[in-house]
Amino acid sequence: MATVRLQPRRPMLLRAGLLVAAGALATASLSAHAASSRFCEGGGFTIVLSNGATVRGSDRVRDVSVAAAQLGSSFTVRGRYVQFDVDSATFGIRNYMFLASNAAGTQTAGADAPVFASKIPDHRGARLTSPAEVEFKDENIELMRSGNGISMKIQAKDCTQGGLFQMEPERADGTRTRITHVLAEGTFYFDNPNFRAREGDVLPFNPSDPTRATTVTVAPRINWANGVSPEFVGRDSPQVATRVPPEPDAAPPEGCTNLIRTRTGALVPVRHCGRVSVWDVASGGRMGMVTGEDAVEVAPPATDCVQDCQAQNRVRGGAVVLGHPFPVPDASRLKPPFPPGFTLP
Repeated sequence: MATVRLQPRRPMLLRAGLLVAAGALATASLSAHAASSRFCEGGGFTIVLSNGATVRGSDRVRDVSVAAAQLGSSFTVRGRYVQFDVDSATFGIRNYMFLASNAAGTQTAGADAPVFASKIPDHRGARLTSPAEVEFKDENIELMRSGNGISMKIQAKDCTQGGLFQMEPERADGTRTRITHVLAEGTFYFDNPNFRAREGDVLPFNPSDPTRATTVTVAPRINWANGVSPEFVGRDSPQVATRVPPEPDAAPPEGCTNLIRTRTGALVPVRHCGRVSVWDVASGGRMGMVTGEDAVEVAPPATDCVQDCQAQNRVRGGAVVLGHPFPVPDASRLKPPFPPGFTLP
């Protein structure tokens, strides 16, 4: 298998009024839900291009640039625990999965565990055209690419659980980017009954930084799970992003309005489909994913921040973990998988 010659990463250029310099994007940090080091042991990514050539960092070179002509239509980011494909022109994601592992914190059950079929941003006709700027650091990878008035940044961690991925769009016109998430077949969104059972309770939050100790009121929680692994659980993690609910519709199976029972016995409508969620993300905001124990803890939400968003958003323990039932009761699974007329991106 060929290896691409590494070139030092260079600053990206001013394109249509959008200055995108390496490391200068106004974005949140993946450390918002940092995975414990024991969940990342031996982790690290390699990029596999469509022609089979590989790109990886080294002790000597961690920041590299991959020429646009070498990227092809897509490439694969492969780690020890995580793997996904990247559409070169959009930085949309396909086939995100956990690779089979018996390491600490694994969410697999003897086989690869698909998570997302796709996470696709709508750039409204714009395309990414610059070289891909890549930073390798331990279990982390950061990819950046720009185009005519847009840029995209992807951060990922090669770990068995934690805050493992985020996608960060930026536009010269300052408008939002719509991103559509489609879960892999066999994975489903559900209204977590453990959170419904505690809805309204006030729980302590005691992070390692005592100045941030506070309380948090339990709110409903939408998670995803599968029917194979009891440890497999996650959630969408937005920052300066708003979920776009399905259009008002009839009850299942015609539409995506689900009636969920609360702790009082009342039924409340939840407008959310079983395999798709749609988000409008601010320029400089992000859409992340949190998996494992971090996905079912009760902690303060991320702040509305589009620049230097690191330490203030770190949980660092101290949150009450409510978990999720396995198997997930059918009454809590959101239905149907897609809204009427939905076309896979």
